[in-house]
Amino acid sequence: MGSLGSRFQYPAQGPEEVAEGASTSHKHSCECKKRKRNAQCDCDSDQEEDEAILDTPRRQKLKSTSRYIYQTLFLNGENSDIRICALGQEWNLHKVYLCQSGYFSSMFSGSWKESNMMEINLEIPDQNIDTEALQVAFGSLYRDDVLIKPSRVVSILAAACMLQLDGLIQQCGETMKENISAKTVCGYYTCATIYGLDSVMKKCLEWLLNNLMTHQNVELMKELGAEVMEQLIQSSDLFVMQVEMDVYTALKKWMFLQINPSWDGPIKQLLADADAWLCKRRTDLCEKEPFLNTEEGAPFRSVFKYVRLQYIINDLASARILERDNILPPDWLTSVYKNQWFAMLRTEFDNDNGPQEANKEEFELSSMRCGRKLAKDGDYCWRWTGFNFGFDLLVTYTNRFIVFKRNTLSQPCGGAVSLQARRHLAYRLRLASFDNRGKLVCSRSTGYQLLTLEKDQEYVVMNLDSRLLSFPLYVCCNFLYTSPQSDNRPDSPEQESTARSGS
Repeated sequence: MGSLGSRFQYPAQGPEEVAEGASTSHKHSCECKKRKRNAQCDCDSDQEEDEAILDTPRRQKLKSTSRYIYQTLFLNGENSDIRICALGQEWNLHKVYLCQSGYFSSMFSGSWKESNMMEINLEIPDQNIDTEALQVAFGSLYRDDVLIKPSRVVSILAAACMLQLDGLIQQCGETMKENISAKTVCGYYTCATIYGLDSVMKKCLEWLLNNLMTHQNVELMKELGAEVMEQLIQSSDLFVMQVEMDVYTALKKWMFLQINPSWDGPIKQLLADADAWLCKRRTDLCEKEPFLNTEEGAPFRSVFKYVRLQYIINDLASARILERDNILPPDWLTSVYKNQWFAMLRTEFDNDNGPQEANKEEFELSSMRCGRKLAKDGDYCWRWTGFNFGFDLLVTYTNRFIVFKRNTLSQPCGGAVSLQARRHLAYRLRLASFDNRGKLVCSRSTGYQLLTLEKDQEYVVMNLDSRLLSFPLYVCCNFLYTSPQSDNRPDSPEQESTARSGS
């Protein structure tokens, strides 16, 4: 016993003196208890984990459900209780699925004779609908998702509208909006007009406003009808490149292609051929009548009337081209020349320093439209040509800043420059970049703004962040240099008296 008792005292003097056998026995006993406890804990933990896994819901699309219904019931027609015949083809379908369609739901629930028929012959009045479109439309009733090819979307939309399939109609609209390009925009716009998809119509018009002049395309011009072109030309949102004269030039090319749709050549040759055609017509037919007053030119009058001629006749070379082409009726030009003359006199003698109050309606209807393409990053400085009532505006792009400067004395100018202490300006500046299909990648706008500049004063219009710097970058500006006037007569008896008496 003594020897045993002495063994239990050794650990107090140091572990190196503990007898090996006793230590091993004690350790083994403790470790066994620990292993048992750990084993019990591990078992409890594993059991809890298994229960958690069993109780956790898993999202997994059952392969057999959607595919089985589509394959067995739609494609194979098993257990069909009705046959639909159209365009020479038959579909063995099921009323319970067809009732998802507003067209068939009304047919089966009312007192129509078809409600009890086993076979129904559908009349298809819409020429846009074909058997492939009907196959997709009927099939959409048996599955959760439908893949729509952009090239087939018009036919599928037509079928969806006839069968009153709201979900498929919405999906067709989204497909169209995502795939607008020069090849599809006219067809999609026409289709959206027919079937009442306002959001698609709006998207197509936005695309055309952005691309008509920034990415001119011969085939697109051939397809564009007068009604759509009229909406584009009158809009202040038209992305004009260079100046208003280029809008007139684009219309001249468009008119030539409408009359000569078989023309086939490069876009660079189009203007020369359009001018040659006009010249030949004047020479061969000895035609002195303005083209828009002729029977052949009458369909284009409604489009040309929206060209903002006041910003064309302010440039001598452009005014001469208008006279040479003899497209526009003389009374149109006479009225514009008169109004511009009075505007110039108001600026010179009536202290018209430009717009000082917000008049967005006038801005939308009458603002000067101009633009510039920046092919790559760098430093640019330019002015748009034409007499702007002595307001020589320089535009600079440098170091991600766009700056306006009212040039008075610091830079050479080819025309008259106003020496008034202050001039007012209404403007809107927009920037945009596009992908190779004309889809808007990024854009930024200042919105409608009023600005007052002193002589040679600079003003930072916009500071660009790196996200917008995708080149080529398109800059489009709208300006109003003069105050809007309801008419050009003297405003009061005193002014009329002054006008009669002279200076």
